[in-house]
Amino acid sequence: MYLPRVVDAELDVLLRGAPAIALEGPKGVGKTATAVRRAKHVLELDDPLQCTLLEADPERLARGPHPVLLDEWQRFPRSWDLVRRSVDADSRPGRVLLTGSAVPVGVPIHSGAGRILTLRMRPLSLAERQLVAPTVSLAAMLTGDRPLVTGTSPLSLVDYAQEIVASGFPAIRGTSGRVRRGLLDGYIQRVVARDFADQGRSVRQPEALLGWLRAYAAATATSASYQSLLDAANPGEAERPARSTVVAQRAVLEQLWIIDPQPAWLPTRNPLTRLGQAPKHHLADPALAARLLGVDASALIDSRVELFGQFFESFVTLAVRVYAQPAEARVLHLRTRNGDREIDLIVERDDGRVLAMEVKLSPVVRDEDVRHLHWLRERLGRLLLDAVVVTTGREAYRRTDGMAIVPAALLGP
Repeated sequence: MYLPRVVDAELDVLLRGAPAIALEGPKGVGKTATAVRRAKHVLELDDPLQCTLLEADPERLARGPHPVLLDEWQRFPRSWDLVRRSVDADSRPGRVLLTGSAVPVGVPIHSGAGRILTLRMRPLSLAERQLVAPTVSLAAMLTGDRPLVTGTSPLSLVDYAQEIVASGFPAIRGTSGRVRRGLLDGYIQRVVARDFADQGRSVRQPEALLGWLRAYAAATATSASYQSLLDAANPGEAERPARSTVVAQRAVLEQLWIIDPQPAWLPTRNPLTRLGQAPKHHLADPALAARLLGVDASALIDSRVELFGQFFESFVTLAVRVYAQPAEARVLHLRTRNGDREIDLIVERDDGRVLAMEVKLSPVVRDEDVRHLHWLRERLGRLLLDAVVVTTGREAYRRTDGMAIVPAALLGP
């Protein structure tokens, strides 16, 4: 069964204006299922015969019927330029869809600027899982009108733990137990054993790469230095992978959309200085991080609060990224250089005005939980659109100081 996605409405709007759209994201995220629902003709470019036919007869892009879908276009990188030339000849909207699970490496490809619009697709957000109808809109909060905050969520802390490990990959989410664990393990193994090779990068020490991925998973929602990740991945070992090797492998993981760093907020219009520049670490799906660390829902609940809090923040960050995209907003984080002030999520509009969000595992919000939001409000004034604390609680409401308290399940696009 197809679960409607936030990107559906965005894609439909863009198809009415853009001649070609590339839907990009990690394998298994649902790109093909979303694109096929709109395509009139499909070319599966992971099939060598289909690649040969397209190269021999690129005019089939012009003949249609439209939209034509080029699925897994990165398997035949020249298809990007074929689409660009086709669009140059006929720029009517809604002609071509492309889906890709990686950015091709070492292949000279025209940027597609002005011709091919790219759209990111991520794993299922909490709202897309259809557990609870959202009552608080991120888009409404980004207007700065301070909308009414209300609603009741039935989800408990246990429910959130289960959703973190359930996975946002649609085909995996529908499974459980050993099957789910096996599919997540297989996903990770495929990245190491096959996807790196497809990107032209051999992995001489698979266990070293897996160790680095485990260290990255343990650093979820933190801005730990890459050197500290390398140290954690190889404790006590005299011989470690060269820094150049780790940098190259990290680049491939980004090209495969497996790691999804959250950039630091570096405002150009706002009166803040001495901010840190390191990104926060996130894997594409928090379930991958949990599986890399061997953590299921029960272990997550029984684990130290810090780890559960990190994973919950990553889970909320994934959702906010999905909701912010159609609003054309960026999702960043704020941390001062000395670490005395942090804001988990800064959702920034094009005009520089921001929505500030803290993520708290606790269902109860105390004054100390909003002190950094108050600090930011004092410094930004009208540039701060709204301030929110996302929790595991039951009720959505506004505090007397104006801060919005929103259970994660009630937040939507």
